[in-house]
Amino acid sequence: MSWLEVVNLQAVPVADIPVLPMDELRRDTIEKIRNGQRLALFFGERTSAGTVVYSIIADDSASRLHIASSNLRDGMKFTSMTPEVSSAYLFERELYEEFQIEPVGHPWLKPLRHGIPGIDEREKQYGFFRMEGEEVHEVGVGPIHAGIIEPGHFRFSCHEEKVYQLEIKLGFQHRGVENLFVTNGSHPIYLEKLAESVAGDTVIGHAGGFIRGIESLSDVKVPRKAKLIRTVALELERIAVHLGDLSALSGDVAYLTGNSVFGALRTKVINTTMAICGNRFGRGMMKTGGVGFDVTPDLARKILGMTDRLDEEAGLAAEVLFSSASVLERFEKTGVVSKETATAIGMVGPAARASGVAVDVRTDHPFGGFEFLPVHKLTLPGGDVFARAYIRYVEIRQSIKIIKEQLGGLTDGEIRQTPSALRPKSLVVSLTEGWRGEIAYIIITDDDGKIRRVKVKDPSFNNWFALSLAVRDEGISDFPLCNKSFDLSYCGFDL
Repeated sequence: MSWLEVVNLQAVPVADIPVLPMDELRRDTIEKIRNGQRLALFFGERTSAGTVVYSIIADDSASRLHIASSNLRDGMKFTSMTPEVSSAYLFERELYEEFQIEPVGHPWLKPLRHGIPGIDEREKQYGFFRMEGEEVHEVGVGPIHAGIIEPGHFRFSCHEEKVYQLEIKLGFQHRGVENLFVTNGSHPIYLEKLAESVAGDTVIGHAGGFIRGIESLSDVKVPRKAKLIRTVALELERIAVHLGDLSALSGDVAYLTGNSVFGALRTKVINTTMAICGNRFGRGMMKTGGVGFDVTPDLARKILGMTDRLDEEAGLAAEVLFSSASVLERFEKTGVVSKETATAIGMVGPAARASGVAVDVRTDHPFGGFEFLPVHKLTLPGGDVFARAYIRYVEIRQSIKIIKEQLGGLTDGEIRQTPSALRPKSLVVSLTEGWRGEIAYIIITDDDGKIRRVKVKDPSFNNWFALSLAVRDEGISDFPLCNKSFDLSYCGFDL
């Protein structure tokens, strides 16, 4: 049976999704990935009869998504895909943890987000990887960190200063985000604020991903002006965080001028976001049916003036940063992730593009204002800290161009439409290119048009494993630098 083919944000009846035997779903998923497609999501939904497992494959070159499912009874098992498709690694662990469906033969089947015995009867003690041998030692960091960093445990297996293995244990927060979308489905304003809070540094990205999914299910026609304003807000968010990362990376190698200058430039960008909506992180900006705040011609001119100055100032700061011998000595050839590895484990976002993987939702599965404006995918071949830093600067320049083009298309008009009720018994896949990469929201409605399942995937879900691989054979002192070059989210993972 063929899979259902859809595009991003196309709402479809759940009944139209093919139901395959699990062995066939597994075989087809592996075959599609081997043929150059990508595993976007593999997740479950609890039903009265057991669990429905959904596989969603992205055909980025054709801007298409392929969906199929399988019905599994409680206690059923299936042969793990991970030995043949590495990108299924975390999806299968998550499925096993949430629904007790065992992927037989999985090479590393252990808790994904649980692991604190005594809080939940389902939880089991987490067993860390261990190395033995003369002069082999372990270094444990976290889950309690200095400052305001969120909880996560890093277990390094080292010989002298060299890291042979890093295991990352997350999931200490037990947030229950996906369930909150369901239990509070009758409160639209709450849901918008919840989506804004999935990852607090990606307010526009996550809120936009959820809201566009809801809009697709309610058949609301979002005004063109609102789409353009949303795009401006999303690109301002991208610029702000990339500048913050360049600041932090500069600080990690004791280049204090860059640390100060990029940090000051970030402040100008988030203050611009505040001038639009009253909040530096964009809270309240994204609303179902459009946006909560207009961009007047006068405000548009101020934003354009800021981007013109930023283009020049960031260019000068980047020129000095990336020509500094002491900076390059730390950045280059540090924390390398090859293109082959990045593809195999399913990396996304700027980290993937820095390894030469050309994947970008704005181009591959256009949404919002990107329906009117093509975005060129920008990649670098190095896969090291330098590439992950420099791709941020390149994307800052690109985002400035996008903002100028979007503001140039603004005209008078409505900025919001009132949505209607959600379609019953339907499913939508909403993909967004946040600053970290691909954000995915799957929303499924019940017979009455109420939300019955929301599946969320932050790009950090794809990329944490890449950090583990990046630090192998590196000195342990380079871990903070490698870590910041990915800048992944704890709370985006700890759903």
